[in-house]
Amino acid sequence: MKRNWIGQAVLGLALAGLAATGAAAQEFTFKLHHFLGQQAPAQTDMLEPWARQVEQNSGGRVKIEIFPNMTLGGRPPELIQQARDGVVDLVWTLNGYTPGLFPRTEVFELPFVFVNDPKAANLAMREMFESDLREEYKGVEVMFLHAHAGQAIQTRDKLVRQPSDLKGLKMRIPTRTGAWVIEALGAAPAAMPVPELPQALQKGVVDGAFIPWEIIPALKIQDQTKYQIEGHDKTRFGTSIFQVSMNKARWDALPPEIQKAFRDASDEAWLAKAGDTWRQIDERGIKVAVAAGNEHITLTPEETNAFQAALEPVVYRWIGEVKGQGIDGEALVKKARELIAKHGGH
Repeated sequence: MKRNWIGQAVLGLALAGLAATGAAAQEFTFKLHHFLGQQAPAQTDMLEPWARQVEQNSGGRVKIEIFPNMTLGGRPPELIQQARDGVVDLVWTLNGYTPGLFPRTEVFELPFVFVNDPKAANLAMREMFESDLREEYKGVEVMFLHAHAGQAIQTRDKLVRQPSDLKGLKMRIPTRTGAWVIEALGAAPAAMPVPELPQALQKGVVDGAFIPWEIIPALKIQDQTKYQIEGHDKTRFGTSIFQVSMNKARWDALPPEIQKAFRDASDEAWLAKAGDTWRQIDERGIKVAVAAGNEHITLTPEETNAFQAALEPVVYRWIGEVKGQGIDGEALVKKARELIAKHGGH
């Protein structure tokens, strides 16, 4: 009897210890809201590993719950305001959904500033953040900024090999700089959140989109398109910039060791890994399209140069646009290009 009582006491202490561990795990719980589905690579290959790393760094004191597909309400362009207002703790969102809100960071979206290397762009943004970008992220604390593999051309049935082939087409793009790319090529831009793209393609509302390969499997774009077109050496026609950001008041209230758990999970090594991850996701996407019978077109160096010549005015348009806001766009373009090159990009 006595031995049994001791055993029960030991078991009780063990269970109490487990309960305490569980309580510690509940100490800081965060809701992370985003606009793509639960099975999208953005969640499975990036957001989930990042969240688990933060939790591990915190010794189990942090729990990050991910809410995909706008399940906490609102539309994708409202995500940044949800974070600023504290409706949610964390968001992963696309800067371009709120045109003009992040003008300095737009420099990394520009065609032939970003060419084909998301890792180099990520590391360049990290290096420029404190000196050049932070001031436009009021109301949030940025965990990290990242690029995807860049805007390729995906069309329903139109083969594109030169700028003039796009004339008169209606093309979806998520950013204002992307809209300028489309206008410079003689096409008409159509803005919409990416989840709306498959139906727009199916109904012929748009003729195509400037979008990376990675979105193909998640939205079954291979079923709505025939051609996937990119420049020489994986050259793309600009990119999109994303952020994972926390409500500023929530961040400021965290103890230093919990802030460190987030910072350490969002360091330079993570941004390099995230860049490689998006490149790999992109490669998987184009394989799905080709397997479905779509045609993957890689432009020749000469054809790619023709696009560069056609799109150079977009850079000058952006420089002129931000000048009105007191921003030295020319200096930002020069710095971004230098840092991308420093980190191994073009």
